[in-house]
Amino acid sequence: MSSLNILIIDDEVNIRKTLGVFMESRGHKVSTASNAQSAMEEAARHRFDLALVDLRLGTESGLDLIPSMANAFPWMKLVVITAYATVETAVEAMKRGATDYITKPFDFNRLDHMIARIASFCEMEKRLTPSSKTGERKTAELEIESREPSMQRALGLARQVAASEAVVLIRGMSGTGKTVLARSIHLMSKRAKGPFGVISCPTLSRELLESELFGHVKGAFTGALRDNPGRIAACEGGTLFFDEIGDLPLAIQPKLLRFIQEREYERVGDQHTRKADVRIIAATNTDLEEAVREGRFREDLYYRLNVVPIELPSLAERPADIEPLALSLLAFFSAENRKSILGFSDEALAIFRSYPWPGNIRELRNVIERAVILCNASLIDVDLLPESLRAKKTSLRLGDPVTLDIIEEQHIRKVLAETASLQEAATILGIDQATLWRKRKQLGIP
Repeated sequence: MSSLNILIIDDEVNIRKTLGVFMESRGHKVSTASNAQSAMEEAARHRFDLALVDLRLGTESGLDLIPSMANAFPWMKLVVITAYATVETAVEAMKRGATDYITKPFDFNRLDHMIARIASFCEMEKRLTPSSKTGERKTAELEIESREPSMQRALGLARQVAASEAVVLIRGMSGTGKTVLARSIHLMSKRAKGPFGVISCPTLSRELLESELFGHVKGAFTGALRDNPGRIAACEGGTLFFDEIGDLPLAIQPKLLRFIQEREYERVGDQHTRKADVRIIAATNTDLEEAVREGRFREDLYYRLNVVPIELPSLAERPADIEPLALSLLAFFSAENRKSILGFSDEALAIFRSYPWPGNIRELRNVIERAVILCNASLIDVDLLPESLRAKKTSLRLGDPVTLDIIEEQHIRKVLAETASLQEAATILGIDQATLWRKRKQLGIP
């Protein structure tokens, strides 16, 4: 667990001491305050990751302090601690900017779990903070290391080829992150300080695509009112990425082949031959071999592009990556929307694991961005997921592309829900009660 800077705000000295000792034993740094004024002063002097705010601060209300702290210190997570917890106070605390709440007397196991969740979220937020050098936020999908062998092989190959000047062909279904991987290869290469340009082959007509790629001179065609240097010239010293190269018009393919082989080209309407130092990365979700057989793609260009092919698996083929990727996207969009959403409910995660994700990472990204925008609590629950996902929540079958752990979890949940006692559930599952109790704790099943 990452170390947090924690501010404990409570008017009872014994509570401050008890919580302080507990937090410090977990490796966190702790400061304390007994009232609203001293809390605001302390938070102004030091940067805190988390504040634990008592609901009753003598004659003051901790609920009144929450919006002041949330506005002044938007990065700080706020958790209400109270002996007077009701659904109404919890909802009101969330409305005013609190991340969560916990009751007195403390359940230290629950407190430990909540702090670990907040620490994990804070660590992810720090990794997603805009770079001071580039001023650009990192892409959320690149913030995890894959747990799946097929994706690990793809990432390992990308790291190896990044140091070279070889042409790279990234293959995979739509939404699997081909553009993200291409940008990652560029950032790991010696060209990282140079520009990274993208040509989307399906979106432009042949004439516009040729002009966009190679440039044109004034008067080259109707509407060419000024010179356009083109994307190749703009990417000098950097990388040019061709998205969906399989849709590149046949008339442009020999010109691209010539540029890859000789680094030479001419602008539209100009006879002057130019040179450029640009690395080429391409991606496709189509079968280029079939396109070659059908005459839609030049064989010589295919072989020039297919120097180092990298296959990206679909998200359904990466079940162990779904949860960490979802959490990374959650941290990204929470930071974008200035919210402190710490995770997903168990049922929402179960749906994520069993859903086939036909739109791959792009679909997951859209689902989580929508949920973050709509969420006003500390966890994203099933009601914030699109109907298309909720309709699939009971559709997991033997043979689906999921891990044994997911099948075991869903089976245990179903048996527990349909039995009257832990002993009855353990008997059906063929394990003893102690083992079932441990599995429930591991899976977070109430």
